[in-house]
Amino acid sequence: MIRPFLCFLLLTAVGKICKCQQTTVITKTDTLSLPEPYATTSANNNSKVVGWPAGRTPVAPSGFKVTRFADSLDNPRWMYVAPNGDLFVSMANTVTDGFSKTTGIKNRRDKSSNTILLFRDSNKDGIPELKTVFLTGLNRPFGMLVLNNHFYVANTDGLYMYPYKTGQISMSAVGTKILDLPAGGYNNHWTRNLIAKKDGSKIYVTVGSGSNVAEHGIEHETRRADILEINPDGTGEQVFASGLRNPVGLGFAPGTDELWTAVNERDNLGDELVPDYATSVKRGGFYGWPYAYFGPNPDPRRKDERNDLVAKTLVPDVPLGSHTASLGLLFNAKNYLTSAYQGGMFIGQHGSWNRSVLSGYKVVYVPFKNGKPSGKPQDFLTGFIKDERKSQVYGRPVGMVFTNDGAMLVTDDAGNSIWRITKAR
Repeated sequence: MIRPFLCFLLLTAVGKICKCQQTTVITKTDTLSLPEPYATTSANNNSKVVGWPAGRTPVAPSGFKVTRFADSLDNPRWMYVAPNGDLFVSMANTVTDGFSKTTGIKNRRDKSSNTILLFRDSNKDGIPELKTVFLTGLNRPFGMLVLNNHFYVANTDGLYMYPYKTGQISMSAVGTKILDLPAGGYNNHWTRNLIAKKDGSKIYVTVGSGSNVAEHGIEHETRRADILEINPDGTGEQVFASGLRNPVGLGFAPGTDELWTAVNERDNLGDELVPDYATSVKRGGFYGWPYAYFGPNPDPRRKDERNDLVAKTLVPDVPLGSHTASLGLLFNAKNYLTSAYQGGMFIGQHGSWNRSVLSGYKVVYVPFKNGKPSGKPQDFLTGFIKDERKSQVYGRPVGMVFTNDGAMLVTDDAGNSIWRITKAR
């Protein structure tokens, strides 16, 4: 017979052993050991943005130069380079609507800029000679696209199409709403991104979840946590892939027709769960949300729900660290910068709030070979964190583009700036 005190010690030891159990996941770039859910306490560690002091910039690797392309903006989020080289920048803010009212996240804004700017740098010296308002009166615009003499804007509540002529510097025409989208969402999940298939026959639209883990009811998640596929006129909608908590960045791997996305994963399972990721997107693929994470690992908050979907959950290709808020995705398809970065993928990490020590707040690079990832993420643009102990940051990177002269631009929404990275001369 086991005495009660010894039984208590035994159960305690077993509990500690179970707490330390890990799940091993093999990806294309890494072998991950995922801790059990709640192995650490869920943190609330919002960064404090202090702004960039004069003379300070983010830090790129040796051999590169970082300058400020634009400043004094109002939350620049996303960019798009038109075929003629004009740069469009969508400026929008998170506002407290829908489910976001229930999250309790501090430092929220009640107004959004809702503006698209146009920059033109004809002599390619990194100092735009034209900066003008291209389009305003929108509803949290994000993704943009030029296709078939039309300019597309993805507002949080729908996709709009405008007639467009190459080189025009403002939009006076009234847009046509060609696709309704579910608006807003948990925390920052109001973003809707766009990319056209290489032959222009289809457009892909990202829609993030309306909650962390469907805690408000799965019935509120229709057409969310998906990548949608439509015709250029907005018809023919299909769900291309699902179970993607917050897909944002989109791109086609160089030399392939394979669509990739960067996904911002779920919160409140501990410091090391769940890793954000970049992944190739399979037609009809299911990536777990909200029932499973990073492969067929059941989320305890949705225990024994939809075990059929848990079993079919795909393992993402590239883990990007937990709570990094990996949003931006940019392929180096034209082999800009130096040979060390040819053909690879850059990821913009907006930065954590649900981790005891800040993570993200940088741009990382994932090497590729023959259209597939060939190594782990490595730092490319850092220096956004001022004081890790005080959770102070200068700014927060979001999206990246290459200009037609081969410079990389990075939006810094918290720093109200766009940074330009070029090879040092």
